[in-house]
Amino acid sequence: MSETHLDDVIAIEQQAHSHPWKTSMLTELNGRGAHNVVMLEDDKVVGYFYAQNVVGEVSLLNVAVSPRHQGQGYGRQLIQHLLAYCESCQADSAWLEVRESNSAAVSLYLSEGFNEVDRRRDYYPTEHGREDAVIMCYHFMFSV
Repeated sequence: MSETHLDDVIAIEQQAHSHPWKTSMLTELNGRGAHNVVMLEDDKVVGYFYAQNVVGEVSLLNVAVSPRHQGQGYGRQLIQHLLAYCESCQADSAWLEVRESNSAAVSLYLSEGFNEVDRRRDYYPTEHGREDAVIMCYHFMFSV
């Protein structure tokens, strides 16, 4: 991801999330351990993720696919790219959290090998209250 992608990333963030990140968070590309990726189709951003690798523990901080491109496998490709990155740097684990109501994302993460390890009760705001964050982890097994 580079600064040239940010207008598209910001637009997708606003469209794809009920409670999007602030623009200032999206434009910070060089944080500690940052690994931020865009997916392009015909030189146009269709999806992205923000991840952070700190001492072998990779956290998926944000991921989105443009609503008009959802359901076409781009989300799976982004997650597979994240896991390949984790393997390439021999990370111990990959972590994420997801809204419990986002059943499509939960199913995707489970199908890619993530496991639910805990919940943060009433973590995310919703239109009518709050909902749980499902905390998920993928552990890598590397032989020495």
